[in-house]
Amino acid sequence: MMAASLLRRDKKSTAAHLKADLRRSDNSSGLRQLQELLDSVLHPERGSDPEALDWCKWLLAGGDGFDEFCRAVRSYDNATLCGLVWTANFVAYRCRTCGISPCMSLCAECFNNGDHTGHDFNMFRSQAGGACDCGDGNVMRASGFCSRHRLKTGENVPSVPRDLLLMSEMVLPRFIITIIQYLRDGYTEPESAADRDLQKVLQQLDLHISFLEELTKMGGAMRTVLTKILTNQQTFKELSMGQEENVYAKRNYEKYLSALKSSGLVLYCASCLMGATAAASLEDSSKEEDQDGLQGVGQRKRVKLSSTTKDPSIMDTLKHKCFLEELLFWTIKYEFPQKMVTFLLNMLPDQDYKITFTKTFVQHYAFIMKTLMKSHESDTMSNRIVHISVQLFSNEELARHVTEECQLLDIMVTVLLYMMESCLIKSELQDEENNRHVVVNCGEALLKNNTYWPLVSDFINILSHQSVAKRFLEDHSLLLLWMSFVSFFQGMNLNKRELNEHVEFESQTYYAAFAAELEACAQPMWGLLTHCKVKETQEYTKTVVRYCLETLQMWFDAIGFVDEPALNQLTFHLPLHRYYAMFLSKGVKCQGLDLDSLLPDQEMLMKIMVHPLQIQASLSEIHSNMWVRNGLQIKGQAMTYVQSHFCNSMIDPDIYLLQVCASRLDPDYFISSVFERFKVVDLLTMASQHQNAVLDSEQERPMLEGALTFLVILCSLRIHLGMSDDEILRAEMVSQLCMNDRTHSSLLDLIPENPNPKSGVVPGSCSFEEMLSAVADFKAPVFEPGGSMQQGMYTPKAEVWENEFDPIMVILRTVYRRDVQSAMDRYAAFLKQSGVHTGNPWPPYKERTPLHPCYRGLVRLLHCKTLHIVIFTLLYKIWMDHQNMSEHVLCMVLYLIELGLDNPVQDDKVEEEPCIEEHCHDSWFPGTSLLSNLHHVINFVRVRVPETAPEVERKREREREREAPASTSSESSTLGQNLREAQVFSLVAERRRKFQEIINRSNHEASQAVRPKSSSSRWLPPGSPPQLVTEILEIRESMLSLLVKLHQKLSAKQDSLSLSWLAEVDPAHHAHGDGLTAIERILAKAATRSRHSKRCLQEICGKVCSPIPLKKNSPGDKKSMDKDERRQRARERQQKLLAEFASRQKSFMETAMDVESPETDAVMDMGSAEPLDSEVLYDCVICGQSGPSTEDRPTGLVVLLQASSVLGHRCRSDTPKRLPTTDEEHIYPEDTCGATHDVRLSLMQRYFKDSSCLQSVSVGWDGGVYVQTCGHTLHIDCHKSYMESLRNDQVLQGFSVDKGEFTCPLCRQFANSVLPCRPGRGMETGTWHTPSNKSMSTLVKEVEDLQEQLGIFPVRASLKQRDPILMESNLSKEMESVIKDIKSTTQKKYMDYGKNPGSPDNDFLFMYSVLELVHRGGNLCSGGASAAAKRSCLNQLFHVLAMHMRLYSIDSAYNPWTRLTQSTHSRDNECCDDERPEVPMLFRDVPSLLIIFILTMPQPLGKEHFTCVVKVLYSLRYTQALAALSIRFSREERLAWSNTGAAKKNTPNSDKSWESLLGHMISELTKAKDVYDTNSEETLVLSSSVWSPQSIEFSLQQFCLPFLRLSCLLQHHLYGDGLPGCLVEEEFSLLAGCLGLSGSVQCSGASSSAACLEWNLNAFDLISQWCSEVIALSDTPTQQSVSLLGQDPQWAAPRLLHLPDNYNTIFQYYHRKSCTSCGKTPKDPALCLVCGAFVCLKGHCCKQQGVCECVLHSQHCGAATGIFLLINASVIIIIRGHRFCLWGSVYLDAHGEEDRDLRRGKPLYLCEERYRVLEQQWVSHTFDHINKRWGPHYNGL
Repeated sequence: MMAASLLRRDKKSTAAHLKADLRRSDNSSGLRQLQELLDSVLHPERGSDPEALDWCKWLLAGGDGFDEFCRAVRSYDNATLCGLVWTANFVAYRCRTCGISPCMSLCAECFNNGDHTGHDFNMFRSQAGGACDCGDGNVMRASGFCSRHRLKTGENVPSVPRDLLLMSEMVLPRFIITIIQYLRDGYTEPESAADRDLQKVLQQLDLHISFLEELTKMGGAMRTVLTKILTNQQTFKELSMGQEENVYAKRNYEKYLSALKSSGLVLYCASCLMGATAAASLEDSSKEEDQDGLQGVGQRKRVKLSSTTKDPSIMDTLKHKCFLEELLFWTIKYEFPQKMVTFLLNMLPDQDYKITFTKTFVQHYAFIMKTLMKSHESDTMSNRIVHISVQLFSNEELARHVTEECQLLDIMVTVLLYMMESCLIKSELQDEENNRHVVVNCGEALLKNNTYWPLVSDFINILSHQSVAKRFLEDHSLLLLWMSFVSFFQGMNLNKRELNEHVEFESQTYYAAFAAELEACAQPMWGLLTHCKVKETQEYTKTVVRYCLETLQMWFDAIGFVDEPALNQLTFHLPLHRYYAMFLSKGVKCQGLDLDSLLPDQEMLMKIMVHPLQIQASLSEIHSNMWVRNGLQIKGQAMTYVQSHFCNSMIDPDIYLLQVCASRLDPDYFISSVFERFKVVDLLTMASQHQNAVLDSEQERPMLEGALTFLVILCSLRIHLGMSDDEILRAEMVSQLCMNDRTHSSLLDLIPENPNPKSGVVPGSCSFEEMLSAVADFKAPVFEPGGSMQQGMYTPKAEVWENEFDPIMVILRTVYRRDVQSAMDRYAAFLKQSGVHTGNPWPPYKERTPLHPCYRGLVRLLHCKTLHIVIFTLLYKIWMDHQNMSEHVLCMVLYLIELGLDNPVQDDKVEEEPCIEEHCHDSWFPGTSLLSNLHHVINFVRVRVPETAPEVERKREREREREAPASTSSESSTLGQNLREAQVFSLVAERRRKFQEIINRSNHEASQAVRPKSSSSRWLPPGSPPQLVTEILEIRESMLSLLVKLHQKLSAKQDSLSLSWLAEVDPAHHAHGDGLTAIERILAKAATRSRHSKRCLQEICGKVCSPIPLKKNSPGDKKSMDKDERRQRARERQQKLLAEFASRQKSFMETAMDVESPETDAVMDMGSAEPLDSEVLYDCVICGQSGPSTEDRPTGLVVLLQASSVLGHRCRSDTPKRLPTTDEEHIYPEDTCGATHDVRLSLMQRYFKDSSCLQSVSVGWDGGVYVQTCGHTLHIDCHKSYMESLRNDQVLQGFSVDKGEFTCPLCRQFANSVLPCRPGRGMETGTWHTPSNKSMSTLVKEVEDLQEQLGIFPVRASLKQRDPILMESNLSKEMESVIKDIKSTTQKKYMDYGKNPGSPDNDFLFMYSVLELVHRGGNLCSGGASAAAKRSCLNQLFHVLAMHMRLYSIDSAYNPWTRLTQSTHSRDNECCDDERPEVPMLFRDVPSLLIIFILTMPQPLGKEHFTCVVKVLYSLRYTQALAALSIRFSREERLAWSNTGAAKKNTPNSDKSWESLLGHMISELTKAKDVYDTNSEETLVLSSSVWSPQSIEFSLQQFCLPFLRLSCLLQHHLYGDGLPGCLVEEEFSLLAGCLGLSGSVQCSGASSSAACLEWNLNAFDLISQWCSEVIALSDTPTQQSVSLLGQDPQWAAPRLLHLPDNYNTIFQYYHRKSCTSCGKTPKDPALCLVCGAFVCLKGHCCKQQGVCECVLHSQHCGAATGIFLLINASVIIIIRGHRFCLWGSVYLDAHGEEDRDLRRGKPLYLCEERYRVLEQQWVSHTFDHINKRWGPHYNGL
């Protein structure tokens, strides 16, 4: 009742009234009224209407305005944390120097207000969202806080007055329950409803939640109130159920309960926790509720958990006790809507809230996992989960608290286990049928989409806190659980080798498998290892190792493993092995544990060794193409396994584990296992032929190389065996730099990070930077002439190549085999350069760091007989040239020998040597020491060979010889002796025997292990290769003798090692070189270390003889000799060819290619050196014929026409404009050349005739078409057919044939038109240059006649006979088509200046020449410019245009020439028409007139006439200069000068002195009524400096210079005159001389400008006449006529904007700047670097007629050329017409690298050189030639 009346009153007074009521001590009536009012306002069925919100706002404010209320509350803000919450894509900062937690982040404001100079920080785009940690001492150091959060503001804030927030405490609970009821009501189980229904519910709540968010931003006081409400259990009880009478509330409460029930967690966890017994009974009940494919789990092997699970609460249904819990529940149910997440996070600065919220989050953890697994949008949801959890778990205090109170660790591990249980399958490793092990299925969405990522990420995050990790390591049942979790990944993604056909479908599951092992197993392992660094933590390591071994034992049992791995199976995933290895390594290295105390018995070690070894062998198989039928993905797996992000969690632990096994197992057993795994046992025989049952012959060599390389790596790698962290970092760095020069960032990326990847800390006390500067030199970024931009690179120092290059480390770390080659090539280049060695060097041998004492046993590998037999056999085979041996095999064998010599075995074992029954190979070598075995001679060897082998043949021959005489007893007895002595060697039998021994020794049932395989008697299928027979070979060599013989063989000299050599050996001398050096080094070491060896060596060298060939003259030798000879010949042939090719190329380069600046190459000598009157010959680059250009078959020049507005962007000043980076700065375009000329033209068009206006100003100032050529010519018909072929060839990218674009067939330069060449002779230099003695006046008359002849030209048909070119020939058609091209190229804007369609060609030509000036740096001083002409196409262009001008009549009713050369008195009759007057001569644009005159006269024009025109125009120009100057004087000066002038007027030659002319000018212009009076104030400012005669002379010269430069250029192109080079000061006089203006140049140097004048009638009359034209205009406003008089031709060269040094300045200002057209912040903002305009790239808001803004802008601003800087990517894109390309970046970081897309976020600085190059390409219009990667943009940019 009351509510209704309250509702009718206005909100403000109601609120005030209620507040007053509630403040009384007895407030029951007020409470009642409020509740009723809220019942009706917040009636749930009314939905989320703005009205209700409005009421709430008024009520909260209690009678004040809501804004004042907000301000009031903010003033009590006591928060010390920033806590700003951001969502994905927000730009934030991370400072590693200030961060305690690796996840620390700061908002831009806090970062910029803190002091981080010199810190290691970067900017990043948030992926999942985050919050600012400024002010939070748990996450970052206080030194990094910003100025606002550094002060503990909390102390001095007054306490909040109670009644300020009184209403909030009353109203908000009702508000929140409304939201909750809404969420309850809207929720339907996702099975029945589509997701969008959930979205709808959320949209309706949008306003409400935004309101809550607004409240949180009011600061600490309001957050405290909200926390109270959200965590108050009493309020929740009262409001949650709803009152009895409220049906709606009841209904949605029931919905809520059912939603809770269906969370089904009880079942989930029970089935997981109660073990296999209960699983079966649960089966039925779980089936109904979860159709997640979990039914099968029951039958699988269950994970047994300890029977008393600590925390039964995980199993209970969730129970909610306060609003916060239910809000989180619904947030999860609705899959984390962004607004809710932001609200919950915004509250975090409140400590009480933070703790309660974290507990609630943990309580819902299992439920989150369940929702995540069902979600369709798991990516988004993952990001939002992590957005929350990273805020909670990065704080060590909080994490520890929750771990203790809520069993966080148990929950996490259980939830992870549970999650993985949903996708288990039976493992097929080893025993496929009876395998009891289960592994995850990598094909499941859960793994493929990384759905487990948020949970694992949280787990890694909490393990980074020491206190939490310690609890984990102390809790044995948890560790066991975790081990069972890891075992799910052991052996996943099993590969089976395809033997018959190629797989149909290459599965890509390996990505998922590698990611899962890295993220779910390795990263938590690194996290735990960080806390096991000191002696005190020994116990942890022991526990982990114990559980690893137990779990491994269970795994071996489950897969049914005995002793042999299954054939053709490979898995790269052995996380249990790797956990074991890494904890072992850590324990020995950091905790001082004794290795043996952590190792299992021998049998277990043998088992542990098998799978890692299998992987190493398989790597070799994969590289030997044995797995090729499994597709490319298997190569992908092999590469990923060694790749930098994975290697220290995969291959390094594997190799380390193998090293541990090798150091503890019997070496003979280990070595024979290796060769058997690598399948090369059959190859290791002395016989020249053998059979291999498992390998094809082409696979034998790479497999053998693989086995030996593996052994070398095993024996020489020290990463876990004693290297310090600094040494490891150095070795890693050196190996990466040796492969290639690297940029800083790629190097950081390639060095395996160690330990916890989240910390980003590289190991070692020595920092990355220090180490880098110690091993590498920085090469600053340079430009290659191709325009491709280099980054700053690091390259190894010379001493690193000299002493530290380690090929073994390189082989271990290369992902691609080519990198090993690349490292060797670079090494060879270094040796050549430093003169150490020129040939083809072998990988250098590198001394190793000493082994840690625990691993001394590893050396025994190098000193075991099995290895020595293998080495001996291989040396023999290489010497005998057996097949499948290679240089690499020899290299590795020598490496092993050298390793053995450098690591002698410990002496204490020697006396017990001969005891164990060694009968099997006793007779090969006496002991195990390599040094003593080296000189042991082996006489006979028994081998098994096929019957067809040459050995058998030879034996038969011997027997035949013996049969002839009766055999004597002595002979047969020696033979018998041989047989007894001959050595037998069978690796397999060897290994079996050892295995047996060990098994027996450990008293196992021998039965299970005995599976004797006799290697000799293999069962042979029918039709098999020939039978094997046993033969005895006579050898009589020792390893030493073989080495000496190999040395001879390699050096191809009989006595390559003389005795004298032995006397002066010094092993150190042979560090670098080829095989010879290596052998010499080994022999030297052997000789110095053992006297016996030295003696033997001397004997061998004394009696050395050539190797016994198998046959008398074995074809092998001959072959090898031929081979060398053939090689030599081939090399010579190649040299010859190359030389020829090089000379051709050179001549081509000279004539053609210089893409860089299109005007610096000798391409087209237009025949200036040819004999007179000869025709110019052109080569067609398509058909290759050479000939003149004729009427019928014209030749054309390949040209690129492009519209340009570069000139329009010139400014007066030399300094470029600055890019604005604050709101105060602006760019004013009014002062550009283009803008000024627009103003001038529109002024003229207001007062004068159109036709003459167009002649008076050159549009070319602003823009036009630029023509450039590569200098190649082609027949026009050839070109047409070439275009046809391009049109049919669809694959071409980058240009559009339909638009006439093509690439020059010879040099591939981009072009779009062909400019016809004029037929006829070359430059008739002789006739043109005859000096003319005609007087000025006759020449003037002749010019006039020439023009007359042309004025009426196109009208009379009879004239066609006079000029044959005009016949409608092919040529003229072509010329017209070019003009059409030119017009279509010109942007519309530049065509529409005239009201009548005049021809824009003059501008066009003009434009071209002015541009050429610009390229010359603005003046013609730079010498040597003459070469440029040969590349220019001005000459041809000129003819085409002249032709065109003749076809279109120029308004010849009136010709300016007469006005220039005659004094006209009949002016009166002209103005009688009411049409507007002509433009006065003094306003005309002189350069335009020059071009018009020359184009309208018949070609070729005599040089004398050209000079005449120039002279006449010069006097006009000079007069204009005087007028412009006189305007700038002050009145007094004007008077003074006019007097001086008057005085000089009567002197002789007065028309050549500027004083008299200036005086006359002033007196003439003073007649006009106010030419001089208007701007007296302005001039005072201008002329603060007094004008001296020198300064006047200088400014006159400056005024005339641009005209002189232009005339000079024209003269140069038309007549082939050279362009002089000179100093800037002399430029004027020099140019004047060139043009023949200065009749008598004074020698004084700076000639006077007036001396160059030549008047053909009285100067003063002419000036008066021109002035009178201006005076006649007295009706026009003078201000304007004055501005037209005072034109200034001086423009600086065009420049791009001046950019700030630090990119951050641009980024911070522009990345948040809103778009001018739609007001939103664009997704991809961009800046025009020409004019500074801010545009949206690809933005739809700014599209016009389907064209996006960047393209539009490029048309307006740059005539279709745009240069844009993309703010969010720091790169520049170029738009040229319909194509675009990425140019690169002009901002580089401190290491000279680009940072495209700002991925690294390091500070970037402007690279001046790059920016200059960009500007240079813009001004010279060479973007098309230099940048190669163009693509069409379809107007979408």
